[in-house]
This record gives sequence, C-alpha cells and structure tokens, in this order.
Amino acid sequence: MARVPSHKWAFKPGMRAGAFGWRGSAKAVERLKAASSEIRAVNRADPVLAAEGVVALAERIWPAFEHIDTSSGSLGGAVGRTLADLVPVLIAAPADEPTRAGWLERLRQTILDDGVDYLAPIADRFGEIAAYPALMTLHADRDLDLIRAAWSDWEHFSHVTTATLTLSCLLEAGRHDELLALLAVKKSRLWFDEKFAAKALLRQGQEDAALARAASLLESDRQPWGCHEISRFCEAILMRQGRGDEAYRRFGLPTAAGNTWLAMWRDLVKRYPDRDARTLLEDLIALHGRRGKWFAAAKTARYLDIALDCAADDEAAPATLIRAARDFVVKEPAFAAEVALHAIRHLLAGRGYEASPLDIDEAITHLMAASRRINATAWAVDQLSRLASRGGRDDLMAKRLRLKLGELQGVYAGED
Repeated sequence: MARVPSHKWAFKPGMRAGAFGWRGSAKAVERLKAASSEIRAVNRADPVLAAEGVVALAERIWPAFEHIDTSSGSLGGAVGRTLADLVPVLIAAPADEPTRAGWLERLRQTILDDGVDYLAPIADRFGEIAAYPALMTLHADRDLDLIRAAWSDWEHFSHVTTATLTLSCLLEAGRHDELLALLAVKKSRLWFDEKFAAKALLRQGQEDAALARAASLLESDRQPWGCHEISRFCEAILMRQGRGDEAYRRFGLPTAAGNTWLAMWRDLVKRYPDRDARTLLEDLIALHGRRGKWFAAAKTARYLDIALDCAADDEAAPATLIRAARDFVVKEPAFAAEVALHAIRHLLAGRGYEASPLDIDEAITHLMAASRRINATAWAVDQLSRLASRGGRDDLMAKRLRLKLGELQGVYAGED
C-alpha cells in the first residue's frame, strides 16, 4: 500500500468531535468553506493527499456537527454543496488500489456512523470512488443479502444504511440486472433509490424505459422528493433524442429554479440558450400566473412593455414600482412615468406593505421628473387629476394626492 504523505491539515482542530453547540450552524458553515478551500489548494500540487483530506473531513462532519440545530436546513445544504464539490477530488485522485481500499473502509464506517445522512453525496457516488472493479464488487456484495431481506419484508420497514452505496457499486460494476432485481423487491419507489435503476437502464441503451421509469415518479399530485433532479434527468434524455420542445414543455419550463422570479427566468435562459428569452419569460408568467410578481424580472430583462403590463396587476408592489420609476427617470422616462402612475393607483387602492403618504410624494416626484424629460407635464397632471377624482379606498392616500395635486396645478398652470 502506497503511503500517503503526512500533512498537518489546518481544518482538523476546528472540526473535532463536539466542537459546535446548538447555535453553531453559521460557524460550522465557515469551517466547511475553509476546509474545502484548503483541500482544493492542496489538490493542485498533490491530488492523492487532497483525497486523503476529503476522507478526513468526511470522518469529522458528524462528530463535529452532532449537537447543532439543523432545523433551518442551511447546514445540511452547506455540507451537501461542500461534499458535491470535493467528491470529484476523491474520484480523480491517482491512488493505488490498497490506498483506495483503505479510504473506502473509512468512508463506509463514517456513513454507518452518520446520524443525519450528511454523507449522502459520498454514498451516491461510492462506486465511482471505489474506481477498481474488485473494490466495487467487494462493497456491492457485502450487504447485498441483508438489503434484499430487509426490502422483501413489506410488513416491517427496515432501513439499511449502506443501501445507497451498495446500489452505486452495483451500477458502476455494470451489474445492472442485479440492481434492477434488487429494487424490484422494494415496496416504495423514491428517487434516491430509483435514480440508480434509471441510470442502469440508460447505460444499457434503454432510453425510453429510463425516461418512463423516472417520469412515472412525477405523476403524483404531490411533488416527490428530488422532483427537480428527476425532471433534469428526463429533460436530458429528451434533449439527447432531439425532442427539445417536449423536453422544454414537460420538464424544463415547470422546473425553472431560483429564489426570485428573475432567477427562475435566468435559470431557464441558461438552460435553453437557443430559445427566445422574451418568450421564455412570457411562458413563465403564463404558467405561474401572479403577473404583478414578475414586474422586477421583466424590468431587469428590459422587456418594458411586459413590465408595464405586470405593473398594472394588483399584486405589483408599490414600493418596487416607485424604485423602478426612480431608476428609469433618465434612461427611460416614458416608462418611469407610467410605472409611477401605477404605483399611485395601487397606493390609492390600499395596496402595499406598510405604505405611507410619503410614498405618494415620492411617486409623484418621479412622475413629474420623468414627464418633464418627455415634455408631458400637462399629461402627468391630468392623469393625477383623474386619479384624484376617482378617490380610493385609502382616504389618507387620497387626501395626500389631492394636496400634492393642488401644489402641482399651481406650479404647472398653463403648461402644455
């Protein structure tokens, strides 16, 4: 067995057992980032040593994080991202078979000891980490009978911690029929197991069968665990078959991902660069509704006609519209003026979070600044007069509008 060079890892002292308390999530995420940076830096000069660092980090994650409150999900997400970044380092390391065998034994025990499945990214790719066919076979066979017995007993649920790594090894060893037969005895069908079956079918050239197996998990009224990953898998098959429009309609458009409406559009544009970006935005709005919520996305994408349509919707936030009016006064004054008017309409209707009469003042300021740039101050005052004559549900806002209108009529009297 080749000896891995000794190295004093800086991350180890900070990742000792019991290092973090109940509120230690933020600090733990910082330590993970530092460890990942250190390992990736070492990888540039010594890939085998870096892989040893990945194993050492994996061994420390559960003991160090055991007592942290994980209810927010932020720590679990950080661990998942860190390991997803580092597992390729472990796979690619040019280690000999005895060295890799030692890593696998350590990782297997770490997975068994893991209290909350932090190491799922490692279990998912255990067969790839094994690298050598003999090691894949060794770890595929070790718990195979135990898993088959546990899954065959439909009366009692039995969880086998090493099931995922076993499936991964069966897949990478090319034992596809055994893998499919093993999953056939399992009562429940969930993607964290089924993905191995779908990949096995794909590797056997059975693309339609793989697509059908994965897509069937999306047929429930409830979104299954891993729905986005399932959709991406199906989408990729259809794209590879030249069925791009079907891929987009069935799996791409419904699973546009992001923390904001704008991020969802950008995700779709990135994945479908050959499609018209404006049409993608229109498709998203049509699918999800809530047109007012899409104002910022349309405005940022510079589809100002769509943005104006969104601004008129009841769900458009007055504060967002006012900021947009301010930002576009110089570069798109006609747009800014219309947006400011929509903001005023919404304020008069009683919409907006913690709105105040000062919002009316600011919207009018931007409206008049924009209208002056397009020689339309008389039009702007007329529009405000029409709004004031209609009144509104919010008497305070309506009174403020009438007061400001009186001031404007004195200033702009006689202007065209």
